[in-house]
Amino acid sequence: MKTILHTNKWMAAIMLLIGSLAFQACDNDDDRYYYYAHSFPNALVTVKHAADQSVYLQLDDSTTLLPLNMPTSPFGKKEVRALMNCTPLNANSGIYDQAVQINWIDSILTKNTAADLGDRNDEVYGNDPVDIVNDWVTIAEDGYLTLRFRTRWGRSQPHFVNLLTGQNPSDPFEVEFRHNAYGDLYGEVADGLVAFKLDDLPDTQGQTVKLTLKWNSPDGEKKAQFNYCTRRATLPSDPDSMTEQRSLLPLE
Repeated sequence: MKTILHTNKWMAAIMLLIGSLAFQACDNDDDRYYYYAHSFPNALVTVKHAADQSVYLQLDDSTTLLPLNMPTSPFGKKEVRALMNCTPLNANSGIYDQAVQINWIDSILTKNTAADLGDRNDEVYGNDPVDIVNDWVTIAEDGYLTLRFRTRWGRSQPHFVNLLTGQNPSDPFEVEFRHNAYGDLYGEVADGLVAFKLDDLPDTQGQTVKLTLKWNSPDGEKKAQFNYCTRRATLPSDPDSMTEQRSLLPLE
């Protein structure tokens, strides 16, 4: 079983960088702004491999990015969701929608959904309180449900998070977020990120449907809805059929 431990490497790096900038002289505002602007993530993507094993990035349900300075994935062959800071480039992107330069990239926990175990759900998956944060990274896109969640973290105990499907026979697009803190419920409030691949949900046949998420919050059960469409192919079958370069992000 995969567990998640609150590390937030990218956030820690951001805080360290901002702290170091606070001690810099203020005689070069342009340079200071450049480093500050590149400290924060400006995209949530799926890191994918094309048929020839080259790397590309999926920005949303339909937009693809070509990372010119990242020919191979730092995460191996596994497809993952990741936060990154990138700069759009005015360069040939080939079959992709936009060429970019990766300033930094960091994967987040990416996993499959879990089976409903009925009476054993609490035992296996836990039912500890957690909040889902309404944020730009809390989104259903590209066949994933990515969630920013908030809970208490205490003595460095790994927490176990899952997304259960198939619980509601009348609504196959209802899912439940489960959190098992293993008794680690009395520390500081902090956030985590996780992405769940939604392959086990029925095919929406190109239609957009409502995906209902429910979870146990400190105030009781809560629900939220997302627009969801089954993941579809975004690359042309014939690479030569798409040579026009398009700019979908603001160029610097």
